[in-house]
Formats: sequence, C-alpha cells, structure tokens
Amino acid sequence: MTEHRARIHWQSSAGDFTHGNYSREHTWTFDGGLTVPASASPGVVPARYCNPSSLDPEEAFVASISSCHMLTFVHMASRDGLEVLNYEDDAVGTMTRDDRGIPWVSSVVLSPMVEYRLDRAPSPEQEQELHHRAHEQCFIANSVKTKIVVSPRPSTRL
Repeated sequence: MTEHRARIHWQSSAGDFTHGNYSREHTWTFDGGLTVPASASPGVVPARYCNPSSLDPEEAFVASISSCHMLTFVHMASRDGLEVLNYEDDAVGTMTRDDRGIPWVSSVVLSPMVEYRLDRAPSPEQEQELHHRAHEQCFIANSVKTKIVVSPRPSTRL
C-alpha cells in the first residue's frame, strides 16, 4: 500500500492564546513540495482569527471527495472506450451537528457535468451507471462516513 503525507505548520503570533484570541492561519505542505495557505473557516471561527482566502479543512474535505470521484470516473470512462473532454463539479458539503452536538460534514453533494466527444459518449443511463461505479470505487468515499450524493448535471456531447 502507499502512504500519503502532509506537513501542517502553525506558529503562535500576537494575541491572547489562552482566551482563544489568536490566528488560525497555517500552511499545508505536501510531499511533492506544494505549500498551500490554510486557515480555519470563517464559518467556524470569527473572521478576525482566520483568513477567508486560504483553504480551510472543510473545503479541502469536499474537494478531496469531488476530486477522487472525478479521477475514478475519468479512469473508468477511458476503460469503457468513452472520451471525456471536460469534467466540472460544483460540490457542496453541509455541516450539521451529530447527536452529541458536535459539528461534522454530514453530507456532500457532487454535481458533475461531463462533456464527451459525440461519437464516444454514453447514453444517459450508461453515464448514471458510470457515476455509480465511480462512487463505489472512489478511495475517499470508501474512507468516510459522510453521506455522498452524486447528482450529475446534463452532459454535453461534442
């Protein structure tokens, strides 16, 4: 099996740490060398303690589910002899509270829209089945308890 690594770095700055008055800005560095500015979500902590333009963990979680589904879908489409020209998804994660009152990302809705080369496009039924198979095989979807709904938008055939 493979390992996937990320280094998270946060450092205390000005503020009253013991009273929660500190910046939540930090960085994520991945094994390929990419460093991404990260922060808590302004939906979780007051905006003065985070950076809304940075990636937050909840956004990254939703993006990882969407990205995994897309990668699995495109792989399976190529193996089925289809030709995908473009894939776009407007994924939305919803946070709710569990029975203990703890917030969690309880659902993620994927809304992929796929563009195919006309002579290499599936029927709507075949495309739905392909999304189902991609969801069943997605590594990330198989790793979380969050409900994931795939609701494709009409595809384009060129």
